[in-house]
Order: sequence, then C-alpha cells, then structure tokens
Amino acid sequence: MIFVLLVEAFYGGSHKQLIDLLKENVDGCSVFTLPAKKWHWRARTAALYFSQTIPSCPSYRVLFSSSVLNLCELVALRPDLALLKKVLYFHENQLVYPVRKDQERDFQYGYNQVLSCLVSDVVVFNSSFNMECFLSSIPSFMKKIPDHRPKDLDHLIRPKCVVLNYPVRFPDVSREHDKNPELFFNTLLKLKERRLDFHLSVLGETFTDVPEIFSEARRLLDSNILNWGYLSSKDDYLQVLCQADVVVSTANHEFFGVAMLEAVHCGCYPLCPKALVYPEIFPAQYLYSTPEQLCKRLQGLCRRPDVARRHIVDTSSYSWAALQPRFQTLLAGEGL
Repeated sequence: MIFVLLVEAFYGGSHKQLIDLLKENVDGCSVFTLPAKKWHWRARTAALYFSQTIPSCPSYRVLFSSSVLNLCELVALRPDLALLKKVLYFHENQLVYPVRKDQERDFQYGYNQVLSCLVSDVVVFNSSFNMECFLSSIPSFMKKIPDHRPKDLDHLIRPKCVVLNYPVRFPDVSREHDKNPELFFNTLLKLKERRLDFHLSVLGETFTDVPEIFSEARRLLDSNILNWGYLSSKDDYLQVLCQADVVVSTANHEFFGVAMLEAVHCGCYPLCPKALVYPEIFPAQYLYSTPEQLCKRLQGLCRRPDVARRHIVDTSSYSWAALQPRFQTLLAGEGL
C-alpha cells in the first residue's frame, strides 16, 4: 500500500474540505494540520512546527500539501521527507492575491510559494486561470529583488504544473468573501429605483472590517430582503440556495469559485464577470463584461424569471465523484 502524508498548515474552509475528502477516500493517508487561524504566521512558521511533529515513517511515499506551507523549509529540515514524491496544491497564489496597494504585498509569501514549487515534483492548480496568472507573474515579481535576480524560474516550474479542479462534494456548502459588494448592491438599488420586483438573500460570515455599503444597502433594500448574514446550519443555507433563482458574482478576483458552483448546482442562474476563472467554468451566456451589462441582465431576469428557472448548467465535472480518480492516481505516485 502507498502511504500518503497529507499536510495542511491552514486547516479550514476549502483547504479542510479537500484534506477531509482525501483522507476519507484515499487509503493509507496520515494527516497533520494546524487550525485555520493567523494565516500569515502559518505561512511563516508552519514548516518548522511540522518538522518536529511529523514522525519518521519509512512507509511514506507521497507528501501532499497546500501552498500555504513553505515546503522548501520543511524538506530542508526533514531530509527524509525530501525523498518523497512532493505534491503542492494551489487554492490561491500570493503573487496576484488582491491587496489594497501593491506596496502592501509582502514579498516573502509569494517568494515562499515559488521556492516550494522548485522543490516539488508536481505543482497542482485548481484552475488554468490560477496557474497562468501565477506563472506569468513570476518574472515581474522577481524584479522586485534589487540585484542578483534569479532567472527563468517560470520555465523551470511550468513542466511540473497540472490543472486539477477543486473537487466539490455536492451538496456540501462553503462560503466566500464578497470582493466587490459595491457593484452588487448598487446594481440592486438601480433595479429597485426602476420598480422591478425581486427578493434578495445575502449570505456569509461577518468579518470585523465590514464595508459600509453593507449596512447602507441593508437599510435601503430592507423590503426586498429574505435572508441576511451567516446561516450556521448547512441545511438552511442549502435551502436558501434551492429557493433562489439567480446567483451573482461581482468578484474582483477569483481563483476558482466554489460558492458559485454550489449555488448553480442548487438551480441558480449564474451571472459572473467575463474575466478571472469564470470563462473557464461557465458558458458565455452567463458572463457579463460591464456593470451596465449586469444591470441589464438582472433587469431582464426580473421581468422574465421563467428564463432563470428553466435553465440548466451541468456542474457534474467539478464533483468529487468525477475528479476522485485523478486525485487517487496523483496520490498513488503515478502520472496524471
């Protein structure tokens, strides 16, 4: 039997779901994790912690971790783990992850991910968009080094790279941050001004730094609101999705979009930016290019809700059932 070492430095959200799926469905897995808290400290120090807590085991053949972990540090501290087949999975990448100003981007996090790729045997991305924006950003990212810059790192890493979509275990539910709530709510306010009939559910966790548009929109759209805020019950969340007709993304950045796929699986008609990962997942009829197009599409669906209710988008290719064989092959130490 092949023994697989699953290491997750940020065991929460989609990272946790993936590790749990692999543990439950792949024989011979040993799991070592850290709680999903203080992300920046996990990225800085998890490798040292795991180097002391993962026991030596001659049966291990494959090491699988997300890109939060500095894999380069771990295998340097543990030469026995360096001998394994090392698989690095990118849920997101720090070279282009959104920050308010590029000056705020901490060079070290992206640099660690590049180093981890260099020591990995296989580098797996959840989407082509994630892979291409990471690889294409490496040359300009390395130019931030004042002198003696390394060269051609993207050419060294690309041959190791594969795309293996994040496996969604439908109908399990997960939530994401709203990344451009201003566009979303401003569009709905325009619909209300035009006296169009619609009902609104805004679901998700509440964070300490909540944009002002949320409270203002809640007040102005009060008569249209069916649900607002975090639902602790997955069944309740799923029920809201099944009752909805349309799901909207106004994300400025998205590496995959689990929540959108889950909503679509529950019957929602998706409206997504014609950018980022979305053209990779959804047909052109569900994409918009400008805020005006989004408003027009929603206006049309308000007047003809039957259009949304009779549509079908096949999400089966993103299910765990469809993707499980490729993950099992990867973790068996074989090629994809």
